[in-house]
Amino acid sequence: MLRVGLTGGIGSGKSTVSAMLTKLGAYIFDADTIAKDILNESIVVQSELISEFGTDILNSEGHISRRKLARIAFQDEDHQLKLNAIIHPFVSDAYDHEYARQLKLNKYPLFIFDAALIYESGVDQHLDYVVVVSSTLRHRIERAMKRGTLSREEILKRNDLQWKDEDKVGLADFVIRNNKTEAVLQEQVDIIYRELA
Repeated sequence: MLRVGLTGGIGSGKSTVSAMLTKLGAYIFDADTIAKDILNESIVVQSELISEFGTDILNSEGHISRRKLARIAFQDEDHQLKLNAIIHPFVSDAYDHEYARQLKLNKYPLFIFDAALIYESGVDQHLDYVVVVSSTLRHRIERAMKRGTLSREEILKRNDLQWKDEDKVGLADFVIRNNKTEAVLQEQVDIIYRELA
């Protein structure tokens, strides 16, 4: 079972590609969802985050507010690195465990590691291939704004903290260009899936 990284900047369409790969028969390990679960469930992670970022990240019930945490953690590269240093080891452990489990089950041809920071975190060194979803900044901002969860300023700030598209594309094994229709996107996904699976 091949280990394939799937990455792309905010609003690139990575989640859409992930959904297409699921329908084709790949197993998706969604690092963002796993990180949220860890944040909600791990007392160790919660304690470390409060210790690092202070009580400003807590809501009125005394629980970590993801929105408040994001506002502080994504203000600059230093804060983002601190957040990642706390959460990434737990995500990495969950990935190792789930890959071993799926390998035994032998049900899927591809194990997709879906994460925004594959190159930034060095995870690419442990994968067989990496697929980058690339898109123009205009398209990415439009898509991210449609979600309605972040302001334009927040989107641009997060974009600035990620590697530039051209840097990721230069390292990628496969590149999906998402600037046209969903049908064109699906065609590209189908080709890559057939080649890998």
